[in-house]
Amino acid sequence: MEDQKKQRDLLYSLLGKLPDRNRPVGGRAFGMENFKTYTLEHLVLDLNGIEPVPAYFVKPLKEKKKYPVIVFNHAHGGKYEIGKDELIISHPALSGKSWAEILTSNGFAVLTIDCWNFGDRSGRDETSLFKELIWKGMVLWGLMVFDVIKAIDYLETRNDIDMKKVGMMGISMGSTMTWWVSALDVRVSACVDICCLTDFEALIETGKLNGHGIYYYVPCLLEHFDTSSINALIAPRPHLSLAGEYDGLTPSKGLDRIDKNLKKVYAEYQAPDNWELKRYPVGHRLTRQMVFETIKFFKKHLLNS
Repeated sequence: MEDQKKQRDLLYSLLGKLPDRNRPVGGRAFGMENFKTYTLEHLVLDLNGIEPVPAYFVKPLKEKKKYPVIVFNHAHGGKYEIGKDELIISHPALSGKSWAEILTSNGFAVLTIDCWNFGDRSGRDETSLFKELIWKGMVLWGLMVFDVIKAIDYLETRNDIDMKKVGMMGISMGSTMTWWVSALDVRVSACVDICCLTDFEALIETGKLNGHGIYYYVPCLLEHFDTSSINALIAPRPHLSLAGEYDGLTPSKGLDRIDKNLKKVYAEYQAPDNWELKRYPVGHRLTRQMVFETIKFFKKHLLNS
C-alpha cells in the first residue's frame, strides 16, 4: 500500500501545475426540478479557485438518509456543448431513458460536472487552450482530473451521501477519467470504465494517436507509467472494464496486455474477482449489454456490500 501511495504521488505530479489540493470546496444550488424517478439539483461548485464549475446532482425521489453515489464522467466526441447534460439526455442503449433515470431508479444518487471547456464552460478552442496552459506550466488533462477529485471533496460536504459507497463511471473520455481518478483517489470504492481502456504502447504501434484529442496527452507520462501500471493503483478495489473489439481507440492487442497484467495484480492482492474486462463485437459505442453489466456491478459492490 505504501508503494501505491508513492506511485499515486508520482502520477499526480505529472499533471502539471495545479491549484491547492487542500483548498476547501464550496457549492450552491440555484435550481431544482423533479422528474419521474429523480430530483435534479442545478449546482455551481467552487473546486479550483480559477473558474466556477457547473454540475448536476440527482437523487431518487424516494427519500433515504444516505445514498450510495456514482460520479458520472461525461464523454468528449467533439460535442463541447453537451458536457454534464450527457447524464440527463435519453440514449438508445438505455431504451430511450437517461443515465439519470437508470441510476436513480436503481437506488443511486449521481454527481456530474462540466469538465474544462464543456457544457456551461465551453466556448474556447481546445487546442489553443492546451497550448496556453502548457506555456503556463499547466496540463489540460491535469486540470480536468483535479476538478473531478475535488468534486469528490464536495460530496463529503453533503449529509445525504454514504462516502463509503462512492462509485465512478464514464464512457470514452469519461472512461479515461474514471480509471485515472480511481487510481489517484482511494475514496472511489468501485469503478466502471466503458470504451476507453487504451494501452498507450498499442496506440503508438497502431498509429491511432490522433483518435484521442490533445487534452489526453500528459508530458513525460511514458517515462514512468503505462496503462496497466496506472490501473494497478485501483487494485484491489472492484473494477469493471467494458470494451469493443473493433474500437480503434482501444487496440485489441493492448486490451490483451492490460487484462493479463491486471489479472496478475489482482491475484497478488488475493482479489481476482474484483477485476474483469468484458469485450463485445462492436466499435466505440455504448450497448445495452454494457448498461446491464454496469448496473449489475454497482448493485453488487455498492448496494449489496
